[in-house]
Parts: sequence; C-alpha cells; structure tokens
Amino acid sequence: MTDLTELYQQTIIEHNRSPRNFKKLEHANRTAEGYNAICGDKITLYLRLEDDVIREIAFQGSGCAISQASASLMTSAVAGKTKVEAQALFRAFHDMVAGGADAAADPGTLGKLAAFAGVRQFPARVKCANLSWHTLRAALAAAAEPVSTE
Repeated sequence: MTDLTELYQQTIIEHNRSPRNFKKLEHANRTAEGYNAICGDKITLYLRLEDDVIREIAFQGSGCAISQASASLMTSAVAGKTKVEAQALFRAFHDMVAGGADAAADPGTLGKLAAFAGVRQFPARVKCANLSWHTLRAALAAAAEPVSTE
C-alpha cells in the first residue's frame, strides 16, 4: 500500500468516526433526503442558502463509512461556495469516483475529497460516495422528492 493510499484511508476513517457538520441545522432554508437502498445509507442534508451562496450546511444520517465520510468532507468543501462552484465540485467529484481508471483525482481541485479516488475500484461503493452529493444537488434545486442512488 502506498503512503498516499494509506493517508486517504485514514482521512475516510477519521471523517467517519468524527464527522464534521453532523447536526440538524435549525434555520435551514433548504433540506433534502437521500437513500442508498443497497448499502442502507440515509442522509438528511440541511443548508442555508443566501444570494446563491451556501452560508451554512449540515447533515444527519447513518450508513457505511464511505457515505458518512463523504457527507462530512462534502459539507466542509462546499460551505461558503456559490451554487455554481458547488455544482462544479460535484462534477469533479462524480467524474473522479465514477470515471474509469484514468479519471482525474486532482488534489488541487478536490482537496481532501481526493481521498475517494480509490472508490472507483469498487463499483458498489460509488453510490455510497455519491449519495451526499446527489442530495446536495437536490437541496440546491429545492427538489421535494427524496434522492435515491438506484
């Protein structure tokens, strides 16, 4: 195992054990729910959007280490970003985890989110990593229907 792979695994473990922004955001003006039936992952995402900027973001949920760590790292990464910036980060993350072996995992663009680059080797886990991101897109669009990775 390379040192970088080990560092990435430690990042995922740390964010699963101590997720950032894990709480109910009482004054959220956008909320969305997401489910991954295969793994049993569930997430409720809360955000306060003002002038197309994510002023605050938080989540609650349960599931595997990958889904919980992804939600933790995602909330940290998009806080303070505009909707357009968050959507661009969604695309970069999605391309990294769902892309082929040559998919880019640019730490300059993705920062700590690059820890999920190895997920693409486990197709069943891609849905776990992407759940919070699809739920974010639903919250930004003020979608009423729950998100499913099916």
